[in-house]
Amino acid sequence: MMARASSHRYLASLALCAGLLGCMPVGHDVADEQKESHFLEGKRCINSMDYHGAIEQFTKALTVNPNSASAHYELGILYEQREPDPAAAIYHYQRYLKLRPNAENADLIRQRIISCKQDLARTVQPLPITPGMQQQLEQLLDEVKRLREENEHWRAYFASLPPAATNTAPVQAPRPTPHTAPPTETAPDRQTAASAAAPMRTHTVQPGESPYSIARKYGVHLNAVMAANPGLEPRRLQPGQTINIPAR
Repeated sequence: MMARASSHRYLASLALCAGLLGCMPVGHDVADEQKESHFLEGKRCINSMDYHGAIEQFTKALTVNPNSASAHYELGILYEQREPDPAAAIYHYQRYLKLRPNAENADLIRQRIISCKQDLARTVQPLPITPGMQQQLEQLLDEVKRLREENEHWRAYFASLPPAATNTAPVQAPRPTPHTAPPTETAPDRQTAASAAAPMRTHTVQPGESPYSIARKYGVHLNAVMAANPGLEPRRLQPGQTINIPAR
């Protein structure tokens, strides 16, 4: 007699739980899913309010049958209402809908997903900006500004280059014309010429430098630096490379 009363209470609990959680779709597949041993043990854990144990059992049921919509459904309810984890609840609800798109409670599950997403959004707080982060942000903005300026200078430099000549006739060397010999340079004249053509400075390229940054460092124009270094490839500039720096 007592066993029969206990059985009645068990069935009544199952009916009440089904009424609270919503109607599961009825069918052969669903019946098979709900007869699986881990699934049945999970339902017993729910009846005894052992929600953590229920999660473990339903997870094992998914190990046996990854397409168990019933197990996904139960896990969604548990993660939403008993062991709050909105992200996990959303995942299992979505898997349930994918496996049972025409379920009678599909609209209700979609509403539960929206509610879980709202709960998840409330857990995300904006990060405060620390003084160190602010300093890094300012440095990045300065670097962006510098790169933009350098880009504009390169645009101006390449725009100033003459277009490459094509299909031009060979240049004839001019015929020599009689001329008088130039006067012999005296020592003062040679000194004056030497001082006028003073040797260029040189610069050893450091990591991260570019022709533009080097020109700015010495206060000369980028075009002058490029002219003083014929054949210089700006994109192939290597640390340790020596380049000429023209006078101002």
